[in-house]
Amino acid sequence: MSDETSKKRLGRGLAALIGEMDQPYDVQDKPVSVADQHVPIEFVDRNPNNPRRQFDEGDLEDLARSINQHGIVQPVVVRPVNEGRFEIIAGERRWRAAQRAGLVEIPVLVRDVDDRTALEISIVENVQRSDLNPVDEALGYEQLIAEHGYTQNDLGDIIGKSRSHVANSLRLLKLPESVRDMLSDGKLTAGHARAIVSTTDPVKYAKQIVAKGMSVRDAERLAQKDSQPASQPKPPPQKDADTLALEKMLTDNLGLKVTINHRDGGGQVRVEYRSLEQLDELCRLLQATRH
Repeated sequence: MSDETSKKRLGRGLAALIGEMDQPYDVQDKPVSVADQHVPIEFVDRNPNNPRRQFDEGDLEDLARSINQHGIVQPVVVRPVNEGRFEIIAGERRWRAAQRAGLVEIPVLVRDVDDRTALEISIVENVQRSDLNPVDEALGYEQLIAEHGYTQNDLGDIIGKSRSHVANSLRLLKLPESVRDMLSDGKLTAGHARAIVSTTDPVKYAKQIVAKGMSVRDAERLAQKDSQPASQPKPPPQKDADTLALEKMLTDNLGLKVTINHRDGGGQVRVEYRSLEQLDELCRLLQATRH
């Protein structure tokens, strides 16, 4: 089977592979997906390639309290690894909250998949749930492209987004680290960041947007001003024929280049020399005119 066919099948079959994980659920309902088994929580490890890198402490505490009361409604998706251990594919937030809640074991869906498929599932679940901040989402796309040869079109098909969405996400990785941190922390939205990514000083504009609480539209107007070419200095006015003739006469008589800048009410006469001998000669000529 070709890679292209495999990618298309994966894009269509992710829901079946991980269960209907993108469907909303209520704690009063039955679990959205029935667990394959329950495993000791200490046998489950996080996935170092999880695209989600930030977990809000307040959200984890809220989820831990909910788990204490209702248990884990939705199983954690894992894959088997060495010596009877499991690695999380999707559901690290639930796993972290379960640890805080003091659970001894957790319900899991076991899926025997490779690194590429595990990363795809993790990205799809997080994107569909809007759990990824824009930077983590872009880093996940970049990892799939760099390590597994995906194109932007492939990613768009898999996550159910347009190619332009993927392209715009990847553009955010061009931002300086300090601006990416603002984006990860929620101080900037993806719309703000896209507006300033191509400006001459994204850091300056990001700080300005945050300080003034600017809208995305305001940020776009700010970026438009930055992209406008600076006004060109006005060329010096053309010299009239009499001034040019006078410059030539003085240059010929002195043997040195003479420039005259004349304007209403006054002006300048500039004499250029290239050596001390030429300066001495110029001084001698000026002194001779006094006698």
